[in-house]
This record gives sequence, C-alpha cells and structure tokens, in this order.
Amino acid sequence: MTGKTFSSVWLREPRKATSPGRSREEIVRAAVELLNEEGLSGLSMRKLGAKLSAGATSLYWYVANKDELLELVYDEVWGEMMVPDPDEVGWREAVSVLAHSMRQVILSHPWSAELIGRLPALGPNALHVANEMRGMFKQAGFTGADTDYAIATLTAFIFGMTIPEIAWNAKSGAAQLDVEQMRSMVVQVFERYPHMREGYELSRVEDPRVVREVAFDFGLVSVLDGLERRLPT
Repeated sequence: MTGKTFSSVWLREPRKATSPGRSREEIVRAAVELLNEEGLSGLSMRKLGAKLSAGATSLYWYVANKDELLELVYDEVWGEMMVPDPDEVGWREAVSVLAHSMRQVILSHPWSAELIGRLPALGPNALHVANEMRGMFKQAGFTGADTDYAIATLTAFIFGMTIPEIAWNAKSGAAQLDVEQMRSMVVQVFERYPHMREGYELSRVEDPRVVREVAFDFGLVSVLDGLERRLPT
C-alpha cells in the first residue's frame, strides 16, 4: 500500500511571470497584506486576484493550490527574522536575538501561528534560519542528536509562549473586554487561592505587554541556562 504523494511548491522551479509587473514575489507580498488584514479565514484566491486586479485562475499559473500559496507566505515570514552571526556575538546572544525576533515576527503576523507544524518549512528563508540556528548550537558545543534536541527545546519554548498570547489577543480584541470589570471578576475568583491572588496583584499594575515580554525573557534565559549546563565541561 502506498501513501499520499508528498508535494511542495519548493520542489519545482518557479514559473516565469505571464504579464509585465506580475510575479510570484508580487503575489506573495499581496497575500501577506491580505492575511495581515483578514487572517487565514479571509484569504482566498478570488480575493487575492481582486487585490491584484487579476483573475483568480491566473494565479494558478504560479501555485497549484491554496496550500502552495500558504507555503510561500509562510516562508516570507521566516525571512523577517534576525539571525546574528554567533562568531561575532557568541552563541547565547545569537540564540537570544533570534528567539526574541521569532516571537515578534509571529506576533506581527498572527495567522502564521496556525501554519506552524501544518506546512513543510522548505523555503529558502526557513531553511536559512534552521541552518544558522543549528550552527549556533554546534558552536556552543552540542553534537549529534543533542543539537536537534536543543533546537526543539528552544522552539517549543518560543511557540509555547507566543501562540497562547496570539490566541488571547484575538479573543480579547474581538470581544473588546471591559478591563476593570474583568479584573474585578478575577479578584473574586482568586479569593480562595492566596498564591494566585498574590501573583495577580503583583502583575496587575504593569502593562500586560511588558509583563509578557519580561516573562518571555525570563523563560528564555532559564532555558539557555539549562541547555548550557548539559554541555560537556
């Protein structure tokens, strides 16, 4: 029994533009703009064609289907991430800058969080980030499979901290929550849980965005400290 054939837009050469001013790069830029405005549910070949003043069918010259278009825009997002040279700044600083940049890029394109793990990351930008990240951990002293385990630990932390934040932002933004009313209810809920109430009281005076940024940095430093301790002495 044979499985489903694997395919990717990155496994073939891009087709040349069929008209002046039209290119795959132009289509990708327009798709990213549409996704930033309307999210994944708002993207369709018809809407994209209208945005480009072109018929939806003409877009299929460049991509076979919507999933291939999503592969292209997903890779475009990876191209926005900062990838420092560990030879210049050291492996920990390079990893830290990349981690913060990865978080900010995903937050800037919330729809991209829904594509993580769903699509193959085989584009040049994603492969560049993955290759350089591996080089950072190899420079640190990781070898063999431990290098991949370290990368998996880092990315799990980044995605685990960032994706719920996107989900919360989407929910609270859509519902336009009354902040004071929400805080009053939270205080009531925490009344029987003193440790939770203490933590909430400590954080409620701060800007939530600052709290999340500090929490991310605290966790990142802790992850890197833990990984560093696993290196051979």
